[in-house]
Amino acid sequence: MAAGMATFSHHLHNGTSAYDALVAPPYELVPSPVSYPFYHFHRASVLSWISDKDLSLLVPLVVYWGVSLIFQLIDTLEIPHFEKYRIHEPEEVKRKNRVTKTQVIIAVLVQQALQTALGLYALEDESMKEVFRDHKGEMEVYGAWISRISFALLGPAMASRLLRYCGSELTRWTYWWGVPIAQFLWASFVLDTWQYFLHRYFHTNKFLYKHIHSLHHRLYCPYAFGALYNHPVEGFLLDTVGTVIAHSASFMSTRQAIILFGFSTLKTVDDHCGFALPYDPLQMLFGNNVAYHDIHHQQFGIKKNFSQPYFTHWDVLLKTRMTSEQVPMRIRERYRAGPCKVGKRGDVDVVKTVEEVEILQPLSSKEE
Repeated sequence: MAAGMATFSHHLHNGTSAYDALVAPPYELVPSPVSYPFYHFHRASVLSWISDKDLSLLVPLVVYWGVSLIFQLIDTLEIPHFEKYRIHEPEEVKRKNRVTKTQVIIAVLVQQALQTALGLYALEDESMKEVFRDHKGEMEVYGAWISRISFALLGPAMASRLLRYCGSELTRWTYWWGVPIAQFLWASFVLDTWQYFLHRYFHTNKFLYKHIHSLHHRLYCPYAFGALYNHPVEGFLLDTVGTVIAHSASFMSTRQAIILFGFSTLKTVDDHCGFALPYDPLQMLFGNNVAYHDIHHQQFGIKKNFSQPYFTHWDVLLKTRMTSEQVPMRIRERYRAGPCKVGKRGDVDVVKTVEEVEILQPLSSKEE
């Protein structure tokens, strides 16, 4: 993660030479000695037996199949506690899905092979950079900017008091927490933007929908390990390339990629898990969750909810959002986190088969 901040510091440093624009302050803006947060490992790699580059490619695979296995066990064992949170009954899944689980697994493995190959090509091995990092020098750059911004916003008197009282701590927090958090949020925004517009284009373009994106929509009733069931072209462009672009645009390090790639994978699997769990942290924190995305897989929501994997702002701004309150009344309960209050969630057959609907009626620009 620190290497990402080094890259960020390099861009930040352009146009400034630390304190030369300010009178030498009578306070410290850089902690001495430099202290490290709990997440920092001051060594070549997080784990001794694998480089950070290889770990960033391995974590998404472990997360994908590990979390999918948990949801698959919940699904197969039909544990009573979880059954009341199921969106689609097992019979409904078997009846409506137009692809076998073997086909799904093969397609996912192909996509994961492609994403690993791109990662090996695009990611940098930063092992030596981590060992010889000059954290104090980078913090001086941050401290200079914090000082400038403080003086500009607060004025000399108040800025001096603030920096004298907590200047070094402010620099430390910005360096170890503020910037990495901002990088992750920016990467999430970039990834959401890439996926929204490309995903929507796969629906508006009839050729792309018929020959590529309709493959994913053969899963009318999604399940966890089907999250990355896509045509290889779509999987490569939408997920793999999109995530690499988000990583590069946010100036993240290869070590930070471990978190970005792993968390994005976790979020994608959870969004397809098939259970509206009221205590699932991801479903609680994000409006773009399993219920939200499942609506998109249904006939009545095929032209809505294109956003993925994090937020819903593009759906809201471009008026393509469908909430659970807009779902047909007779099945609305299945999209609310918590026990279904009216009958069983799978009682109503609302999704027609692909033979009954012309490839799920791809959205045309006129229909928007």
